[in-house]
Amino acid sequence: MTAITLDLVNHQGSLNVNRYLDVIKLLWSAAIAAELEYRANFVLATLTSLGNLAGSLFGLSLFYYGTGYTFEGWRWQEALIVLGVFTVLQGFSSTFLSPNLNRIVTYVQQGTLDFVLLKPINSQFWLSTHTLSPWGFPDILFGSIIIGYAGSLLGLTIGDYLLSAIPLIFGFISLYSLWFMLGATSIWFVKIYNVTEVLRGLLEAGRYPMVAYPIAYRFFFTFVVPVAFLTTVPAETMLGRVQVGWVIGAGILALVLFMIATAFWRFALRFYTSASS
Repeated sequence: MTAITLDLVNHQGSLNVNRYLDVIKLLWSAAIAAELEYRANFVLATLTSLGNLAGSLFGLSLFYYGTGYTFEGWRWQEALIVLGVFTVLQGFSSTFLSPNLNRIVTYVQQGTLDFVLLKPINSQFWLSTHTLSPWGFPDILFGSIIIGYAGSLLGLTIGDYLLSAIPLIFGFISLYSLWFMLGATSIWFVKIYNVTEVLRGLLEAGRYPMVAYPIAYRFFFTFVVPVAFLTTVPAETMLGRVQVGWVIGAGILALVLFMIATAFWRFALRFYTSASS
């Protein structure tokens, strides 16, 4: 793909948002066109997504219909909402985060990060958005179907879904920020693939409501690795029983993590050694 020249700043010195959107449109269009040349992969991704979702549903059903144990304060349909939110989040990660942020390590290893830094565009923005993978779309679709199905059983309204979008977006931003910071550490530690896999493994805890875990784990997944803000808080918002403080907390967390990720990237670049030096 040819290089895209972007004038980020207009004559008044303010950010030209339309330019950013144009770049995203061009980059994503090219990425989708390239990926769809291998359409069999999409079928495989769909089947894999269905298999994973079936396994998750089976595991959840064992709690409610197999052992007789239920998550305190969570009916079956409500637990399905959490699983649906988790599946959507998983699809978002596979579509936008993984194909972009996992490549930071490759750029550092091969010395091609130099070309990224020379582009007339914010390097963090380019590294975070320059491609996408449509293979995560099935998870987003199936997760949305699960949420819609469970919501219909619970009598949820459009307003409930829209309201839950607020903490869900906060959760996306928090997840992105954590992932990007891990990617940035490749400037010091080239092999960090295992670290990102550990993060993805911890995020699996969001498949179930936080009450499913002992108190110590709830604390860890709320205040250390904020899994609760990614799935349980959006689900409780959708169900209309979340305290406003948790939503505000999710917003503050997202803002702080994003600011830290941006500052951390700038700090890491001070230690980056160019391949041409």
